[in-house]
Amino acid sequence: MKTLRLARVKRKTTETEVKIDLNLDGKGTCRIDTSYPFLDHMLSLFAHHGFFDLEIMAGEDVKVDYHHLTEDVGICLGKAVRRALGEKKGIRRYGSFFVPMDETLAQVAVDISGRPVLVFKSPSLVEERGSEVELMKEFFRGFASHARVTLHINLCYGSGAHHLMEATFKAFALSLDEATRLDERREGIPSTKESLG
Repeated sequence: MKTLRLARVKRKTTETEVKIDLNLDGKGTCRIDTSYPFLDHMLSLFAHHGFFDLEIMAGEDVKVDYHHLTEDVGICLGKAVRRALGEKKGIRRYGSFFVPMDETLAQVAVDISGRPVLVFKSPSLVEERGSEVELMKEFFRGFASHARVTLHINLCYGSGAHHLMEATFKAFALSLDEATRLDERREGIPSTKESLG
């Protein structure tokens, strides 16, 4: 009998409240309401292209900006992925994809290593403080730290933040789907150390 790889995460602080339900082996269905429409759109792309069933309800005091909300959703999604993976037996561990979006190109590579690292490179003309790219960088930092994965994101080229982030979230979904997928040839943990942290 196949083990269901599901997780539920709740997080409440003085600034945000987040609830996530995740099925790693879903069909890409989602219900997302973070109170930040751009993040909702990106997470819908993530669920659809990664075949993750995902429900996220979140909110924050956004009198200043969406920084804390974006970071906390990344933290909770990272925790959910880590919980859903359990002991990580039989997973492929690695995933990498390039995705074009009109004039932009993004590459994402992930290693479910147990070592939280984020490398995020973007064209300098789109990396402005407070921009959508900068906010999404905080999302990915929170995700990598709490999923305990090594995550490399390279926004190869493009000038439009929206298209760059669309390509990035699609590449992220495809890479994570590949890395979390079960490989029938693999019986144990995919590491010669027999541990992924």
